[in-house]
Amino acid sequence: TTTTTTTTLYLGDFFNFGKPKVEEEPVAEAAVEEEPAKEGYYDEDDPIEKIFGVFFGKKEESPMGMARFGQERFPEQYPATLDEWAEPVETDDKEMAILRPLLKNTNLETRGLRLTYDANRDGWDPTVFHSKVDKQGGAIVVCTTRAGIKCGGYNPKGWVGYGEARGSIAAFLYILGGKYADASTGKPGIKLRKVGGPGLAQMDLPESGPSFSPDALVVPMEGRNPKLARSKLGSYYERLPDGTNSLFGKDGSVQLKDLKVYHGVYAEGEYIPFTDAEPFALY
Repeated sequence: TTTTTTTTLYLGDFFNFGKPKVEEEPVAEAAVEEEPAKEGYYDEDDPIEKIFGVFFGKKEESPMGMARFGQERFPEQYPATLDEWAEPVETDDKEMAILRPLLKNTNLETRGLRLTYDANRDGWDPTVFHSKVDKQGGAIVVCTTRAGIKCGGYNPKGWVGYGEARGSIAAFLYILGGKYADASTGKPGIKLRKVGGPGLAQMDLPESGPSFSPDALVVPMEGRNPKLARSKLGSYYERLPDGTNSLFGKDGSVQLKDLKVYHGVYAEGEYIPFTDAEPFALY
């Protein structure tokens, strides 16, 4: 009986042909303890995270040492918060305390405020207006109509007076008091978000007072009629829940009793954001 033995050679065996095979001892793998993921940050039961986890590993809180992009870190990259309200700040006076709740999830939420422009004190004039507010950072505008409606808007990018349209998805308009307020929940009124993207949130025109979009809340401060204010909602800012398309109710234009602007308080030498032109800004 003839026995045939077949030997299979692999590329790595060419140089070891005819030499006795040496059995390699298994190498013990070092035990590597994985740092537990932050609780609540990675959901083991989420099928999408499971799939991505197979290829990329668990989601890290700070990949490559960089904090993740999120609303807590960059609040003004998101639309205005509608159902949460900012806590009081110790330095607030009576009017600041009324406005403070509106500033939840803005760059001014916990920052002290200062009155930079008061139309009745400084004059109803666009040149004076810009001399007071330009290059001061984000601000909140508050005005009162002759009928007693208190309203205004938050301008995250502020003014610089260069004649440009400054965009921000975080901009909003508001009405204080009335049927939209709820003392039991601390709700001071109603906020109306920017719609249609961030563009044209504020028309920063040196010949005009505050202009939230071309038509949502505009105070031109024209020489013959400086206290005129116009409002048309829907194109750039939300309408009211009942469909009303003006901050002033049934009126598209009104006369104002007062108009004020509040900016944040910054320490000497502290960086103030948005103090220059934004010719290519898309946010």
